Amino acid sequence: MSAEDRKTTGVHVAPSTGRLAAYTGWNLFGFCAPMIVAVVAIPLLIRYLGPDRFGTFSLVWMVIGYFSIFDMGLGRAMTRFIAERLGRQRHDEVPGIFWTAMGLMVGLGLAGAALAAGLTPWLVYHRLQIPVGLRPEVAGSFFIAAAGLPVVVATAGLIGVLEAHQHFRLINVIRMPMGIYTFLGPLAVLPFTQNLFVVVAVLMLGRVAECLIYFIFCLREVPALRTHRTFCPALVGPLFGFGGWMTVSDIAMPLLVHIDRFLIGSVLSVSAVTYYVTPAEVVVKFLIFPRAWISVLFPTFAARHATDPHGTANLYARGVKFLMAVSFPAALVLTGFAGEGLGLWLGPEFAVRSTPVMRWLTAGIFVYSLAYVPFSLLQGCGRPDLSARLHVAEVACYAFLSVFLIHRLGIEGAALAWFLRSLVDAVGMFWLAHRFAPGSGRAIARSAAVTAVALVSMAVVVCIPQVAMRLAAVPLLLAVFALLVWFWLFSGEERQSLLELVRNGIGGLTAKRR
Repeated sequence: MSAEDRKTTGVHVAPSTGRLAAYTGWNLFGFCAPMIVAVVAIPLLIRYLGPDRFGTFSLVWMVIGYFSIFDMGLGRAMTRFIAERLGRQRHDEVPGIFWTAMGLMVGLGLAGAALAAGLTPWLVYHRLQIPVGLRPEVAGSFFIAAAGLPVVVATAGLIGVLEAHQHFRLINVIRMPMGIYTFLGPLAVLPFTQNLFVVVAVLMLGRVAECLIYFIFCLREVPALRTHRTFCPALVGPLFGFGGWMTVSDIAMPLLVHIDRFLIGSVLSVSAVTYYVTPAEVVVKFLIFPRAWISVLFPTFAARHATDPHGTANLYARGVKFLMAVSFPAALVLTGFAGEGLGLWLGPEFAVRSTPVMRWLTAGIFVYSLAYVPFSLLQGCGRPDLSARLHVAEVACYAFLSVFLIHRLGIEGAALAWFLRSLVDAVGMFWLAHRFAPGSGRAIARSAAVTAVALVSMAVVVCIPQVAMRLAAVPLLLAVFALLVWFWLFSGEERQSLLELVRNGIGGLTAKRR
């Protein structure tokens, strides 16, 4: 079925392996392109703004990034509800879901804006250490950022609508230039003024433009939204019920990822945080791929879990296998050459102190990334409460374990605690998701066995002291892993799909050259 057919009928089509790969590729393109621009733009922003203004601007960036939490999970809830209706071919209910959820989100955004604006004087004049002469300028910047909160919240919802309709290419064609504008827009005004209010206003104007663009395309891609503008009170409870549990996870997950550095600072020293946070920031960037992957899987899980449980289970198992196959090579290389990489980048002292940290964290990220798939399945099946309860239970246990191991092993103990927590999280998520994917048990059991082989391979590389021997061992282990995945983990149908994907890719490149 073509994209035009989907637009007309509203039917949600299960994506093929090639389409899944294409969607994920578009997501990675949309996420990564602005990061590349940031590498060049941030040093220039620091130079022209100066440390005080840039420090404040970075706080505004951070606040804007976290603004989406004010939607109380309604953006994700809207994606799930719309995708489910499309899967059941009840597309006449989509406008009611859209306008109800968007109304609630804008209302929450306005409430959050009022709260942020009310807290601004206290933050600027009493809490943050801001030079006196800069405070009025900073206060104005926070006020303009607060005013943009409803726009940021609404944008998250609009993206969710397009995700439910599988318009990932369109999303990222918009996301990429707007993400680049986040850095280049403020940079463009600096030759004329360094006033933070103007810089942040330019940033927020870009957010307004982005929201309007997404809104226009939502109306274009889902024409029924133009004619059926209805608010459905009956949907308020279900939307908030799903979104509330999503919010619990949205709060707990960043806490689980970042609380270790605060614990190190309180138990050891702030200088110790430096040797931990530097490799941690590098390793955490690897989560960009599982995030791009599950944003593709989630709408299909939501659309098909009730009408096609067997197909959902197959997609779930395929999602775990492919994510593992793509993630492990990078994890093995990073584990094997962490010391050499840190030494070249930051010097020998960093290499000595941070290499064990990077190795434990890399192993943890590899396992943790796999848990994204069952986490997404639970959300798609309408049970975010299960994953949220697990996350809440993890927070207290993880904090206790981290403090215990930091006292005994220093920053390496913090990294070890992060790995153990990731392992528990993955086991818990797969156990919770198992009953929602009937028939996937054998594939998941094999995936678990291959994961164990992958972790043993990483341990073997770590135990090899000579660089030359590691240079020989890593390709050998990758070859063994590839054979194991190809002939034992992947099914015949999956192998055929991948071969067709490769052939189509080669054919496309050949046609372009001609």
